[in-house]
Amino acid sequence: MNTSSTHLMLLVLLLAVVALFCTLVGAAAGLLARIDGATYATALLRGALAFAGSATLSLAVLTFVLTAQ
Repeated sequence: MNTSSTHLMLLVLLLAVVALFCTLVGAAAGLLARIDGATYATALLRGALAFAGSATLSLAVLTFVLTAQ
């Protein structure tokens, strides 16, 4: 595996993009749940579930892409 500094920096940037994307997905899901009439606790749980699901999917795809090189 190539462990050059450029490769590591690219990995860190990709992880930052994934974290930002997942945070936005979770916030949007919580907001949409709250607008739909859910309580604050339910909206928070739906947002957390959406965050976890998108993080799992994003990291699985990122792992697949990195190992396929």
